Amino acid sequence: MKKRIAIFASGSGSNAQKLMEHFKRNADAEVVLILTNNPQAYVLQRADNFEVPSHIFTRHEFFETDDVIRLLKNLQVDLIVLAGFLWLVPASLLRAFPNKIINLHPALLPKYGGKGMYGDFVHKAVLDAKEEESGITIHFVNEQFDEGEIIHQSKFKIEPGDNLEMIKFKGQQLEHHHFPKVVEALLKKMKS
Repeated sequence: MKKRIAIFASGSGSNAQKLMEHFKRNADAEVVLILTNNPQAYVLQRADNFEVPSHIFTRHEFFETDDVIRLLKNLQVDLIVLAGFLWLVPASLLRAFPNKIINLHPALLPKYGGKGMYGDFVHKAVLDAKEEESGITIHFVNEQFDEGEIIHQSKFKIEPGDNLEMIKFKGQQLEHHHFPKVVEALLKKMKS
């Protein structure tokens, strides 16, 4: 039985695409659903391109009903992957999928995490602090932004003269390379 992955994304969805590409011909796992809180998110087009079903939900549906949980349970989802998803995950969803929700963060946690720290806000903070390195963190999700147990970190060097776009590019290279492999390794560890 293939392991089943659901991906939450709020925007473009480049990491969601890398995961869909990676698992498209995988014997052990597949992406069964893309979920978003943003009806304009480009990730919906990416899901369409891969013929992966998608679901758009509202703030009310996510935080005040069990609709999303029921959908994930009905699809027998084994792992939930947050790939550029900007809302805090409600406790009800965490309880329904204990240790089965992971997130990708574009910095080396615990630095540059927390509410409001996503995308370019993270890279700008790293640049402003004159850090010599940055990277990515893949971690389990808990009740706080970016505070769950760390699964994987990868680093890159920040060269003198690197601007925001360069830091973002270096980070995305790491994300696209490592995220699918880490998800696959996690799924292999999970009990059926």
